[in-house]
Amino acid sequence: MKVDDYRIQQQTFEALASGAGGPDAVRELAGAERCKHALLLWGVRTLDEGSGVTSGARMARTGYELLTKVQRHDPASAAAIIRYPAVGAWALHAIRASRGRMAMPGARPGQLSAVAAAAAIRAGLPAEIEVPVSTTAGMGEGDGLVVLPSLGVASVSGTTATVRVVADGDSTIESGGRSIRVPASPRQDAPGWRAVRRFRAGSLELLIDDLDPFRMPAMPNVAPRLTGAQFRAWIATLHEAWVLLEHHHGAAAAEVAETITAVTPLVAQDEGHASSSSPEAFGAIAMSEPPDPYECAVTLIHETQHLKLSALSDIVALTFPDSGLRFYAPWRPDPRPVSGLLQGAYAHLGVGRFWRQQRHVASDALGLRAHIEFARWRAGAALVAKTLRSSGQLTQAGSDFVAGMVRTLDRWLEERVPAEAQVRADHEAAMHLARWEQANGPVQA
Repeated sequence: MKVDDYRIQQQTFEALASGAGGPDAVRELAGAERCKHALLLWGVRTLDEGSGVTSGARMARTGYELLTKVQRHDPASAAAIIRYPAVGAWALHAIRASRGRMAMPGARPGQLSAVAAAAAIRAGLPAEIEVPVSTTAGMGEGDGLVVLPSLGVASVSGTTATVRVVADGDSTIESGGRSIRVPASPRQDAPGWRAVRRFRAGSLELLIDDLDPFRMPAMPNVAPRLTGAQFRAWIATLHEAWVLLEHHHGAAAAEVAETITAVTPLVAQDEGHASSSSPEAFGAIAMSEPPDPYECAVTLIHETQHLKLSALSDIVALTFPDSGLRFYAPWRPDPRPVSGLLQGAYAHLGVGRFWRQQRHVASDALGLRAHIEFARWRAGAALVAKTLRSSGQLTQAGSDFVAGMVRTLDRWLEERVPAEAQVRADHEAAMHLARWEQANGPVQA
């Protein structure tokens, strides 16, 4: 399997530092992440090299061989599987587990054969391959699951299964005397088969992944399989949010469409709408059901910023190793390390960009709210950028990156907002600071 060396271009670095970057910059980052995943898959392939006798080692080797064949036959299908967020997360945890480090349960090398089977199904490349069965029963029909990343899961019995792929037709998963049909269009459910469902609207295409065990590592509140009614509610709000973004926030929408490939539903929390992303799963975000299109749109932008910065940090070190110092962030209840502070500032640079534009298209109460949000988050991001620059915890590249952020924020700080909006933004910021200091002590100058 081909793996390229990867470096970020200076012009891309500067564009990202401004808070945006555009789809071309995101494609560069995505290319680097695909290379990272390919290296992880090679690492999984070699985990048990020399032992040769374990079923996991055998399945990892045959899986890697099949994935290489798929890459020669249909590079696009192979690339789609290699870069799928849950594939990278699983591979990373499999390597961690082999080294005795903390990892998610079930991160076994043999799953590489199921990754390859999924690629073969997408490519329509005839194949037959043995895959592992997870012992976690998830659908109430069999003793375990066969997980085919980005496609779905099958409920089977037994410890292993055989996937048979046929060109332009239904494939099968056979285990314990039972045969499960994977439809020629694998996005459809079938007896014993639950599909990862797709969402499409305009230029956006992503998967709603509520099945893969590695869809969002370390998140304790991932939602179980959405019911049909829940799924329809989700995609209705997503659709409204996407119309809003495409019509009024074209540049941000283009970045979101290039960045996010999968959304993992979360169980709603008492604190309100929740969202997250992980540097282990580039392209995936997690969120609870958004209450309205505006919250959904802001979340898509917010998490896209996190993913962009995480991918850039895989290429260029922006901060020194954690020194133990913790700092105030006007969007968090807890003190943050420098790396988290930078992530938060960059995410809120995206949030500020959304509200900066939204205040020109909204009216009445929504227009006022847009002005308030813009005023608050430009000031919050500027405050944190100042903290970052004085922290002594940024590398030279990190200092250059934050300087680019500051140039954008300085321009924004010169823009006028209605007096009422500024007063309310300042009040909200002061209330947050008071609560934070009550919980954590005075902010250090």
